[in-house]
Amino acid sequence: MARRRGRLAELTSSLTLRGGCLVAAGVTLVLLGALLGERTLVQVALFVLTLPALAAVGVVRARFRLASRRTVSPARLPRGQDAEVLLEVTNTDRRPGGLWAMSEQLPAELGPRPRFLVERLPSGATAALRYPVHGVRRGRVPLGPLRLRLVDPFGLVLRTTSGTDTATLLVVPRVRPLGPLALSGGAGGGAAGARRSLAVHGEDDVSVREYRRGDDLRKVHWRATARTGELMVRLEEKPWRSSATLLVDTRERAHVLGTTAAGPDGDPAPPPDTLEWVVEAAASIGDHLLARGADLRVLTDVGEVVTGTALDRPGLAERLATVSASRATELDAGLQALRRGADSGPLVCLLGAVGPADVAALVRARSGPGTDVAVLVDVAAWRAAPTRAGRRHTLAPEAARELTDRQQQAAAALRAAGWRVVTAGPQDAVETAWARLGSSTTEAAPGRAVPA
Repeated sequence: MARRRGRLAELTSSLTLRGGCLVAAGVTLVLLGALLGERTLVQVALFVLTLPALAAVGVVRARFRLASRRTVSPARLPRGQDAEVLLEVTNTDRRPGGLWAMSEQLPAELGPRPRFLVERLPSGATAALRYPVHGVRRGRVPLGPLRLRLVDPFGLVLRTTSGTDTATLLVVPRVRPLGPLALSGGAGGGAAGARRSLAVHGEDDVSVREYRRGDDLRKVHWRATARTGELMVRLEEKPWRSSATLLVDTRERAHVLGTTAAGPDGDPAPPPDTLEWVVEAAASIGDHLLARGADLRVLTDVGEVVTGTALDRPGLAERLATVSASRATELDAGLQALRRGADSGPLVCLLGAVGPADVAALVRARSGPGTDVAVLVDVAAWRAAPTRAGRRHTLAPEAARELTDRQQQAAAALRAAGWRVVTAGPQDAVETAWARLGSSTTEAAPGRAVPA
């Protein structure tokens, strides 16, 4: 009895609006025919009620076997851009399919839910379905599962079932094009306390020696030969491999999250908050350094994210795609990881709201000659900036002044230690802040060597 009731409930819930109206009309005709004693009305009512009942039985008892596969192009979608998903649906049953209404289950931020209609797909055949997605939020986003709706030819009965197959869309931070800039810092491989310079303007370091009998003449370095008057040849191997370190401040307390700031003019997808800005800056600067052959370490306030020996440009974007706000209150874990890097090269710090105590610990972790750089996010300006909807966040004047004073004291402490420092507000693009780092060499403390 319970099974019959369950089957009846399944049949009733499968009716579409049209089917429900038809059933209501049939019941009404039965009542009218019984009340008026019209046998013809009762016969018509039975026919009307039989049609959706037969359709419901056919749809509910229908059997099918499907296989689906998703291909995303591009495989790594930069935030703010569009991708195309190819959904291939194959009928693996021995019988042709019926009328299938399909919809792909997607998070709301990717765009509207795509819907498709597939009719009489032959056995073993594949239907290629395409739909666009928009990468609004960085991270791993699920695609699917596929929801299938079976409809009878009259549109009276609808059966819905969902699959279990899914795929993942990787939305990575944008990589902004950066201009030339020379950095120096980190422990060197020569005398104790020496530091190496990392030129990130694309020129290779060339080492030469005197020509020896048997050397390949194609390796003659004519510029050095003309300068010295002796035949000189190039050395293929460099005496050392450049390296660099990125320190990204992801502390939740140091950022303004979820502001949806308007951003720079002309940017169609500006970073919505300060955390997204520093992650985008880390992706851009890290890609810039890796493209020029540097070994890269990426650190956050919770420790080391990746090691430079196995890190490449796609791997950097993949790791930064899943970076989220941390509940750490200090930069201690990141600074400990920084001290463990004996040959970490120049240091680029991307910091949120910091004070003199934070930067004092950072300066102590970077002893020795050389110049590191820091980008401080202007949290007060981000809080006061208008959103894309034109609204402004309320911030008490005292709190704004306190944030600004702490940031100015932190910047002054870093500059006194020989760092190059710039601040970034909501209207500053990553490439703009990077260019200002190149023009901030005059802000370094006297007596510190800063490469041009």
